[in-house]
Amino acid sequence: MPWVPRIGQKPGPLLQDYARQIETEHVVVAELDGEIAGILVLSLTHEGFLLDNVAVSPAHQGCGVGRALLVYAEEQARAQGFSAIHLYTHEGMAENLVLYAKLGYVEFDRRFEFGLRRVYMRKVLAPAD
Repeated sequence: MPWVPRIGQKPGPLLQDYARQIETEHVVVAELDGEIAGILVLSLTHEGFLLDNVAVSPAHQGCGVGRALLVYAEEQARAQGFSAIHLYTHEGMAENLVLYAKLGYVEFDRRFEFGLRRVYMRKVLAPAD
């Protein structure tokens, strides 16, 4: 896990209770050729529609799985009447910050939560066609 040495601890998604999330949140599992390729966790919070987690198996990175999951998340936000979607990532995950910015997310807050330094980003969604 390359993130642990960089941020000094396990990232937030590795600390989640996924059994609970499956029961209480919108969880999507992406599958390719009979293998789990990625996951997506969506939540509704007091701040709006949260893309709580998106992860792609290293074996399937670069195949478009992550992009498809992000598009799905945006579609779900629009379908539920939201005009924006937000997410957070650790401030030490520079690659994530660059990727999300390229996809139209803009930083709106930095918080220290659960021992993690998080950068919150929001994307305003274009209306559905």
